[in-house]
Amino acid sequence: MEASDAAEHIVEANEGEGHEGDNKFRSRTALVIAFMAMLLAITSLGGGNVGEDIMTNNIQASDTWAFYQAKSIRQTSNRLVAETLESELLLHQSSITPEARQAIQQRIDKLKETAERYESEPDKNEPNNPLKGEGRTQLMARAKDFEAQRDRAQTQDPNFDFSEALFQIAIVLASVAILAMSRLVFKVSLVVGALAFLLMLNGYFLFLKLPF
Repeated sequence: MEASDAAEHIVEANEGEGHEGDNKFRSRTALVIAFMAMLLAITSLGGGNVGEDIMTNNIQASDTWAFYQAKSIRQTSNRLVAETLESELLLHQSSITPEARQAIQQRIDKLKETAERYESEPDKNEPNNPLKGEGRTQLMARAKDFEAQRDRAQTQDPNFDFSEALFQIAIVLASVAILAMSRLVFKVSLVVGALAFLLMLNGYFLFLKLPF
């Protein structure tokens, strides 16, 4: 139910004549409807943001893992080439000139250095930040961080879904309470609304994980 719907209920609640006690009940219920409509809007906003977080972090994690795999392939390739050159150097050491041996050794050292850099390459501006950098170590940490944020958002999501549904039910019950002048239905609406409010808070702060 939108805030505009709640406004209509407020208008309807104030229309017509009735006993003073009934009018107070209608006014009080109308205010509760407006308040729950506001909480419903806040819940919808939280649910929308969480949905975006799930999608964004999932894409970021996937892209980072792909970069990690590409870096691993390049690292393995460099190490294999270095090992091959070392084997060739040992096999033909008697027939290779000192100059050629030196050049091959420099090539081997360069390949090993590059392979080591692929393993850990911290960001120059933030060398102590494990999430910044282009090495495999940093990429793995960053990918896991994206996954952790995605998992947290997935844990938050059902709280907002259930909260939205319960707020809508509570608003409908409060509307019925106005029409039927039923204080019992109004109390049920308050209970449902309170449960929805707790779920909304849990969606934002994750005090506990839902068992379902």
